[in-house]
Amino acid sequence: MKVYTYSQARQNLAQLLDEVKKDGEIRIKRRDGRTYVVKQLEEEKSPLDVEGVNTNFTRGELNDIVREGRQRYDLNK
Repeated sequence: MKVYTYSQARQNLAQLLDEVKKDGEIRIKRRDGRTYVVKQLEEEKSPLDVEGVNTNFTRGELNDIVREGRQRYDLNK
């Protein structure tokens, strides 16, 4: 992992952010000795966020399929 000075980081911020994306993190060290880590945050995705599937069914056909399934497995029997 590379360590940059504050001045280097300030002058090359876009390049350093590209490096974070590639390597995971970088460190920036200030003159007084304090060191900071820069990392990319991982975006949280919903488990329900899934790609659709093209079934070529019309809306009416899908409604019929759901209705048939509900009638077949009626829980109120």
